[in-house]
Amino acid sequence: MAAGPIAERNQDATIYVGGLDEKVTEALLWELFVQAGPVVNVHMPKDRVTQAHQGYGFVEFMGEEDADYAIKIMNMIKLYGKPIRVNKASAHQKNLDVGANIFIGNLDPEIDEKLLYDTFSAFGVILQTPKIMRDPDTGNSKGFAFINFASFEASDAAIEAMNGQYLCNRPISISYAFKKDAKGERHGSAAERLLAAQNPLSQADRPHTLFADAPPPPQSAPSAPPPPAVPPPPPGGSGGPMMPPPLPPMGVPPPSMPPPPFPPSGGGWGGQQG
Repeated sequence: MAAGPIAERNQDATIYVGGLDEKVTEALLWELFVQAGPVVNVHMPKDRVTQAHQGYGFVEFMGEEDADYAIKIMNMIKLYGKPIRVNKASAHQKNLDVGANIFIGNLDPEIDEKLLYDTFSAFGVILQTPKIMRDPDTGNSKGFAFINFASFEASDAAIEAMNGQYLCNRPISISYAFKKDAKGERHGSAAERLLAAQNPLSQADRPHTLFADAPPPPQSAPSAPPPPAVPPPPPGGSGGPMMPPPLPPMGVPPPSMPPPPFPPSGGGWGGQQG
């Protein structure tokens, strides 16, 4: 089941699977990923002494379309309680790290890596599995995590949109993470941004910053003539039924009727005496 030399693999149809639990085997990976498409071979590098795998592996498919489909449906699913990271096993992936690394604080204990990935991948390509810092003894979250984006456009958008927003009933705080090799200096500096702009690999893998189902922008249409003016509503209410005119006082004929002739003297109307 192990693959041959790397040079003989179809790199475009090979995916990298990381974050694997020690109980995961090549047979299990084969059974899992064959659901996405025909698998050619599976390889998990192992320690020469202990023969234990090192937490990652490679799966080669028959075609590139199958590999792309596997990435879409298998990324961040859990095996033995651990979310796995699935992406293309291209040799230049490691060169995509431009320093767009953000810190996320005040996380709810129930938030896991998949929720962070699903939330923040909307802003751009995430290079590695979101890293939630956990207690080594209990495995409980310490309340903060790190996410490494492939571009500063994505990390800037994530900070602007999500800083102070509620995630699982807690307002989260987001900022650029501190650099490991520079005390007190954060990622996102002008020097890092300049180097990222000059990196042809990061330009080729430009992340999306819009949701895939966002509607297209409205097309500019020629100006239409203004609609005709609406006549004022009739008296008695706007848009309702027309009210009848008020009745004239008793004994006074309506203005549209001529006055009746004066009754003859000595008699009333209808032969009655006045």
